[in-house]
Amino acid sequence: MGRLVIGWALAVLAALWQSPALAEKRVALVIGNSGYQNVSRLDNPKNDAALMAETLAGIGFTLVGGHAQLDLDKPGLDAAVQSFGRQSQGADVALFYYAGHGVQISGANYLVPVNANPTREADVDFQMVDVNVVLRQMQGAGTRLKIVILDACRNNPFGVRGLRAAEGGLAQMRAPDGTLISYATQPGSVALDGGDGHSPYTRALAATVRLAGLDLFQTFNQVGLAVMRATAGAQQPWVSSSPIDGTFYFVAPAVAQAATASTQEARLSAPRPGPERGPLTDAVALRELRDRLYELNFDPDVPNASAGLRQAISKFQQRASLPQTGEATEDVLARLRSADDLKPWGAIVYDPDKEKWGISWNHASRKAAVADARAKCGAAKCPMELSFYGGRCGAFAVSPQAWSLVDRDKVESAREAALGACGKSGKACRIVGAVCADGSGR
Repeated sequence: MGRLVIGWALAVLAALWQSPALAEKRVALVIGNSGYQNVSRLDNPKNDAALMAETLAGIGFTLVGGHAQLDLDKPGLDAAVQSFGRQSQGADVALFYYAGHGVQISGANYLVPVNANPTREADVDFQMVDVNVVLRQMQGAGTRLKIVILDACRNNPFGVRGLRAAEGGLAQMRAPDGTLISYATQPGSVALDGGDGHSPYTRALAATVRLAGLDLFQTFNQVGLAVMRATAGAQQPWVSSSPIDGTFYFVAPAVAQAATASTQEARLSAPRPGPERGPLTDAVALRELRDRLYELNFDPDVPNASAGLRQAISKFQQRASLPQTGEATEDVLARLRSADDLKPWGAIVYDPDKEKWGISWNHASRKAAVADARAKCGAAKCPMELSFYGGRCGAFAVSPQAWSLVDRDKVESAREAALGACGKSGKACRIVGAVCADGSGR
């Protein structure tokens, strides 16, 4: 009994040592600009910033100003960035998050204060804040890890008022030593502001950084996948990084957190070796693992065979309220075998290059539904896939410039959502296919 208590105490100490709040000094500046005075207002940045501030504070970050900094004018933005540089002195991690208007001029990225009103390109240095100023503040503080997050890749708001030289979206920047820069979408592209109170990027980011055991690069890769799925491929986040020394977790691996079980639980039973301790190495079992993950709508080969499998397992573990280790083990395979079969299945697939598509419904498996839909694409591969099951319904909308694949619980809702997502390109879209998994709603 004494050994159990001692072992539990040591485990708790290990968990505390790995706790982000205790092991690292983390500083974050979170800014959200919505209330623009001279150009179009933005609905979501203030909500996005509040969500990120709450999320980061909950995982051990000290916030500059104690909360999200909202609707900053030029003096306020300058002061916040300077204060961020001072507070980051001696920090292990410094994180800068900005949501609002951002413009790219002559290859440089600028954050737009709410009172900015430039009438010529030469005004930007005095009325806006160059993102490189933020990077210099972080470098000057000597912070080991620097993270810059820009949910600011929207249309140029000054395009008809004197800044026609500004290009769409943001430019890719060189990441200084120990720096990761995350953009809400690809360089030169425009991100979606979102229609439900938050941008698709920030909603995915806030959810993902809370997951235990994802390192820095896994986190932003998972964010990118979530945004691509939420926007039906219309928005693809982008990351620029220099080499980073060591491994950083927003939330420590769940193995450490599991040690916070109560003393009473530790006294009642000693940890017993389980099948999760032995990784799967058998090729046949690994193939079965991949197949079963796929059939539960977790894609083990996206973005690639190795990283995709870990992410698929982590998502399954999250859904099953298990520690999200991402490890392929006998225990994971056993749980997958005991999971209910999902059916009926429907699928819509699309090839943007060949402009071919296919649709299917009422299949006993996801694999069969996708195979049937792709068979209708002819020689085209139709790599873009939307699969749905049970009572879910899918819809496919296109225009000459955009497309959207969306699933909802009713076919009418799927049609409306697909038209809305596709229509954000500014062009009229039409529904070319819609169906529920059971074949209704056609």
